[in-house]
Amino acid sequence: MLFAPIAKAGMLIRKPISEVFEAVVNPDITTRFWFSKSTGRLEPGKQIRWEWESYDVAAQVRVRELERNRRLIMEWSAFGAPTRVEWRFSSRGDNKTFVEVTNTGFGGEEDEIARQAIDSTEGFTLVLAGLKAFLEHGIELNLVIDRFPDGPSGNGRKH
Repeated sequence: MLFAPIAKAGMLIRKPISEVFEAVVNPDITTRFWFSKSTGRLEPGKQIRWEWESYDVAAQVRVRELERNRRLIMEWSAFGAPTRVEWRFSSRGDNKTFVEVTNTGFGGEEDEIARQAIDSTEGFTLVLAGLKAFLEHGIELNLVIDRFPDGPSGNGRKH
């Protein structure tokens, strides 16, 4: 039997879809709730580097597909080998957007794959909660940076 878990997270954000999408692709905004440094904006075919300077970790990100205000597919190296991350943005009317993130393609032994899927689900949940707080209320909750106040300690949690 093939062991292929999927990490999923979703959140309703009470802002227009264009504003939510821009917050994910524009590092000037994204650095307010997720990573601390980026080499560029998410654009089709582009490869960039995201850094979490307080943890001294980084991930390579390659944009595979981008449909403005609808979908973003990227590969990133948060767990070593690249995995696929799909972001879906759905308008819910009255300036509300539902964002769903799905991460697949984890590698290694079954227990390592399961750990990566759990870590990814947790990480993207924090990212979406931080995005919601920032866009809806202008608050930087520092959820990602505060998740591991003593550093990642080699546990592979890099988002």
